[in-house]
Amino acid sequence: MLIALKLLGAIALLIYGMKVMSEALQKMAGPQLRHLLGAMTTNRFSGVATGALVTVAVQSSAATTVMTVSFVNAALLTLSQAISVIMGANIGTTLSAWIMSAGFSFNITNLVWPAFLIGIVIIQIGKHRYVGDFLFGLSFLLFALGMLRQTGIEMDLASKPAVVNFFASFDSGSYLTILLFLLIGTVLTCIAQSSAALMAITMVLCSTGAITIFQGIALVMGENIGTTLTANLAALSANTQARRAAMAHLLFNVFGVAWMLIFFFPFVRAVCRIVGVDPGSESVDPARLTFVLAAFHTGFNVINTALLIGFIPQMEKLVCRIIKPRKTDEEDEFRLKYIRGGIMKTPEISVLQAQKEIVVFGERMAKMHELLVELTKADEEQFPKLFERIQKYEELSDRMENEIGRYLGDVGEAHLSDETKEKIRVMLRQIGELESVGDSFFNLARILRRKNDNKITFTAEQEASVNEMLSLVGESIAQMNKALSGRREDQHIADSEAIEARINALRNALKKQNLDNLDARVYGYDNGTVFNDLIGECEKTGDYVINVVEARLGALRNGIRFRGIQIDPDARMVSVDRETVSLTKHEYALFKLFVENPDRVFSTEELIAAVWPDGSVDSGRTLESYLSRVRKKMGQYAAHLVSIPDSGYCFQAEL
Repeated sequence: MLIALKLLGAIALLIYGMKVMSEALQKMAGPQLRHLLGAMTTNRFSGVATGALVTVAVQSSAATTVMTVSFVNAALLTLSQAISVIMGANIGTTLSAWIMSAGFSFNITNLVWPAFLIGIVIIQIGKHRYVGDFLFGLSFLLFALGMLRQTGIEMDLASKPAVVNFFASFDSGSYLTILLFLLIGTVLTCIAQSSAALMAITMVLCSTGAITIFQGIALVMGENIGTTLTANLAALSANTQARRAAMAHLLFNVFGVAWMLIFFFPFVRAVCRIVGVDPGSESVDPARLTFVLAAFHTGFNVINTALLIGFIPQMEKLVCRIIKPRKTDEEDEFRLKYIRGGIMKTPEISVLQAQKEIVVFGERMAKMHELLVELTKADEEQFPKLFERIQKYEELSDRMENEIGRYLGDVGEAHLSDETKEKIRVMLRQIGELESVGDSFFNLARILRRKNDNKITFTAEQEASVNEMLSLVGESIAQMNKALSGRREDQHIADSEAIEARINALRNALKKQNLDNLDARVYGYDNGTVFNDLIGECEKTGDYVINVVEARLGALRNGIRFRGIQIDPDARMVSVDRETVSLTKHEYALFKLFVENPDRVFSTEELIAAVWPDGSVDSGRTLESYLSRVRKKMGQYAAHLVSIPDSGYCFQAEL
């Protein structure tokens, strides 16, 4: 019983160690990992290479396949690209088998203790937390392998008659036995949700002589099928393309096992010869058997990929025939499009899915604006139907905010990088402001209903003014969606600010004109109140819209900006290309003076008087020293701060 518990405990430690190590590597890779997958082309060979490299990097084929399925779900990868990446993941995962076989060949427990010590120290220091987490996971992995090796020796299954007789009852040369062990391997992997765990058990059984190498390899083949369950479970509630990607993973491995069964015994004997093992010999080095398992695992997956890489288009057609679109997969404007329960495995991908959903949120607000414009022109028959649709969109915006917010909250409970935490905080603000846009549009619809109910008729001038204001709001929505869907680096808040300024100016002019018209009795008080409410609510909508843009771009609406330089005068904070810059009081004063006065030439005397009004500095040499430090902190914009002979200094907008 004690030995059995030690075996189960060692397997648990192995799974935990690989999980911690994989998660730490994913966090260290962070955006680079996403960009590597996201930059995939239609080249199937680069797809295979990428899948293999990412799996080797994160030490988890499950993480790579789930990540790939998530990318398909978020429309960041096509189905054919995903299939090639999954093929590569199957090759990359074979590294785990080689690591385990090395662990069974010699006692690596002695390496564990220094790794544990260094890992804990790094975690406590906190500066390179993910490196510490990786070492911590690696330590558990090595410790578990050492325990498995020792437990296998203690079990000494080869000397247990009951065990020997049980496995001897299976004819190793029979295809029926191979099929049975393949099924056992598949079922156990599905239950354990870890092919690494079953690979470790297989190595223990082979190295102790409990099972033959043929039976062990049959278990490995079963593991290859069983491991596909992870991606298929992740895709259960995903969209059609994501489910097809997961199905392609299953078909790829099932096809591989099918052709391998045809050539099973010759192929296994060939692998044994390469490793230097005679499968029929009574005395075989147990450590070598684990290397046979690893060699078979690699050879099988490499050959399977080589055979099928030319048939990716055909595989794509096949999975499309097997998995038909659900009725709910048809365009339904009242449901979330990318976020589905059960697919959230890696926080980095979850954040991408949420951002894609926010883009959809923005598009729906644009549709709501279109409906509102139609409402202003609707007759008595059309008005109730359009109003009801706008009301449904307002309810939709509430649900979207709640569901995306809940999803981001679940993601936020994981151990995240600081960058990912900041992204979640920003996205929560975006969805809050988008929901306010929906509320504001519904308020406008209710004001229009009040106008209709009270039989109020606007003058031609008022109609034109309302249309002009709604047109500007439409422009702001379009600019907002451009910011949400595009790369942040390519967007500028100045574009949205210009529209917002026009909305504010028009609001002020129309309110003044409304008061003048009321005084001149051009129309009645009820008419003027409804008109005023419409104009005021439009301006509020513009505020919410620019708040979304501000959150998305990380910009300050009332700050001082020059390209990637941003200054918050209230907080006395400066950032250059979104990196906060630490400045002393006088460095900040110089920095701010130049950036808010581009192209103005300041003499030495003017700068000293502006920055040191108390007269504490009166030397040009001291000023030069400060300017030198400011230039260093301006990063790529240092070249803009120039010295003009006989004139002074200038921050040039254009070089």
